[in-house]
Amino acid sequence: MEDQSHPTGPATSPNDDPRWAELADLVLIISREIQFRGYTDERAIPLSPSEGMVMRHLQHDPAAPPSRIATATGLQRTNLSTVLRGLEQKGLIERRSDPGDGRGVTVHTTEHGRTNYALVRREWATAVSAAAGQDASHLDAALALLTAVEAGLVRARPQTRATRPAAGT
Repeated sequence: MEDQSHPTGPATSPNDDPRWAELADLVLIISREIQFRGYTDERAIPLSPSEGMVMRHLQHDPAAPPSRIATATGLQRTNLSTVLRGLEQKGLIERRSDPGDGRGVTVHTTEHGRTNYALVRREWATAVSAAAGQDASHLDAALALLTAVEAGLVRARPQTRATRPAAGT
């Protein structure tokens, strides 16, 4: 059954389907709304978008060298250094000498960092679930689509930042 709520007419390519632009707009708006609302739990430590990307990466790569974090998050190394310093000052990460190469370092989340990340994820879940009226009927499809979009965008990420970042980033 075709979705008739967004008629597209005869699209010559997927780029001609205005629903993709609507999806992109909604993702940016939702992201901003989640960030804008802050946290109800006073223990939650707010993170900048860049800090959040680093903490998210470290959940899956718990002993990462800065070069791998920069590649995975798309952050420039100089910007990453600033982000790591801020996360260290907040007590959310620590840098340790790389046991394989004493000259290098690896970045690790602290227990406080893992606890904070779990706490803010619960807050996000509560806010998003409430906004959707706790209707999870399309949640699996939404997660599948957004996961595919995220993976595709990461795969297609330019190797250098020759282009200007999009507005609102």
